[in-house]
This record gives sequence, structure tokens and C-alpha cells, in this order.
Amino acid sequence: MLFYILLFLGIISLWWHWRARDRMKVTNLTGKYIFITGCDTGFGNMAAKIFDKKGFRVFASCLTETGAKELKAVTSKQLQTVLLDVRDSDSVKKVAAWVRDEVQSEGLWGLVNNAGIMGPSAPTDWLDIEHFREPIEVNLIGLINVTINMLPLIKKAKGRIVNVSSVGGRLAFCGGGYFPSKFGVEGFNDSLRRDMKAFGVKVCCIQPGLFKTALSNPAKIMKEKEVIWNKLPPDIKTQYGEEYFQKDAAKKQKLSKICLNNDISPVVQCMEHALTSLHPRAHYVVGQDAKLFWNPLSRMPAVIQDFLLLRNRVELAVSHAK
Repeated sequence: MLFYILLFLGIISLWWHWRARDRMKVTNLTGKYIFITGCDTGFGNMAAKIFDKKGFRVFASCLTETGAKELKAVTSKQLQTVLLDVRDSDSVKKVAAWVRDEVQSEGLWGLVNNAGIMGPSAPTDWLDIEHFREPIEVNLIGLINVTINMLPLIKKAKGRIVNVSSVGGRLAFCGGGYFPSKFGVEGFNDSLRRDMKAFGVKVCCIQPGLFKTALSNPAKIMKEKEVIWNKLPPDIKTQYGEEYFQKDAAKKQKLSKICLNNDISPVVQCMEHALTSLHPRAHYVVGQDAKLFWNPLSRMPAVIQDFLLLRNRVELAVSHAK
């Protein structure tokens, strides 16, 4: 009996120590420079506004002039916007040079790689290589390119790199380039974290579940899928069945209602913790769906993953023909 009491007290003590350690903050961060990609909407937009209010000197990169103007209109004069398409290597180099001139010898405390796109989400035999190329170029190659160009400034400040991945980097729900790109982000993040440890640079990865953003808009995703469906050869449509698209849309809509997180602020809170905590976490799993379903499922045997994920798919016409 005494053994179990001591074991219980030991677990409580470790938990209390971890909680206290998790709450320890870096001091004197006011005025530190941070660079955030993908600030037109969603996580990046909210992060830029919040970090600006907290006293960081924010460089917010936007894809569009409209996004940049709208963000600048609701933030302080200290926040600076810059147009950046992470697919454009020359643009990435120019922006990195501009940031270098701005931060001077202080360096860059934080880099938040948030820019990303979903790309077409559909069965693999519906797609061609171009459907895969764009999400991989934006979500993975663009992220790596921005990181490489900003890395000397991060090392100078002994700062932080925060990569926004996804639970889709742990578990592929369906076909398309999004999931390979996020699996790649996970691999890059882990190798970078180990490479930068000797330089005092901390690297963190955020793995959001399904959140209500422009990227995960169900109507937009199904519209892109419908365009691909309408262009499919007759033999592929026959294999799937003429009613497949409508049935699939209904299932995806039902899943979205169950899993979608409407409040995106928890993701930004994880960004803040990664940038300000004395002991940031290597991985942040965010969203009730991610914590309760996707993340645990990603750690289970493939046979269980396949059983649960395939239950949410529409049965194909070719299955009836067997």
C-alpha cells in the first residue's frame, strides 16, 4: 500500500514540476523582432495583431496587397507588412535582406512559418502531378526556403522558429499534396530542431486539428473537388459511381460539423508559448479533435487507422461489382 501511495505522490510531484516549468517565461522580450508568414487571414493574421499588442516588433508577410493594407489599418505603427510569395525564391531572398537591414545586430527573435494552402483534396487516381506540386511548393519548399534565409538572423538572437504543421503531418486522411507536404514539414522540423540545439535556437512544431479558416473552408474544398470530378475520364467515374461525389460531399460535411474548431485563438496561444516560454515544447497538438481523435489514432497500428478512416468513405461502385 505504501508503494502505491509513494508512486501516486511521485506522479503528482512530477506533474506539478512540469506545470511550473511550463509556465516559466523569457524576460525582456518587449521590442524583440518576429517575422510571420501568411498574415492575410487565419492564424497568421490573428498572431500578427496579438503580438503587435504585446509589444513585439512584428514583420507580417502577406500574399496580397489587400491583406497587407487591412492588417496595417488595425495595428500599430510599429508593425510592418511586406508582400511575400514563399514560392518565389528571389522574393524570399529580398525580404530576408530587408529584415536583416531592419534588425541590424539584434537579430530576429522569432520566425513563425505559418503560410500554407490546402490544395485539391481528392482520391489519388483523380489527380495529376500539378495538383500535388503547389501545396508542396508552398507548405514545404517555401517554408524551408524562408527558414534557410532567416536562419543567420535567428542564430544571432538565439531565438525561436515555430513551424505550423498539422495533424495531417501525422495521419493522412485522404489523397492530395497537402498531407505529403505536412509530413515533410514534420521531418524538416525535427532535423532542424536537433541541428540548432548547439546554437541555442529552439525549434517548435504546431499541429492544429481542423480549424475554421480560409484554408479549411469545406465549401471551397468541395468546389475544387467537383471541378476535378467533372473532368475525370468516364471509366474513372464508372469505377466510383455517378452518385459518389454527392454522397462523399454529405459525409465530409457531417465530419466537418463534428470536428471543426471555430475558435482559432488556441493555435495563436501555442505560437505565443513557443516564442515566450523559457522551455517551449517540441510539439503542440491543438484542437479537441486533434487531441481526442487524430493524434491518438496516428499512434495506433495501421489496421486500426485504416478501419476507422475507411468507415467514413463512400463505398465505390466497383466494390459492388465484385
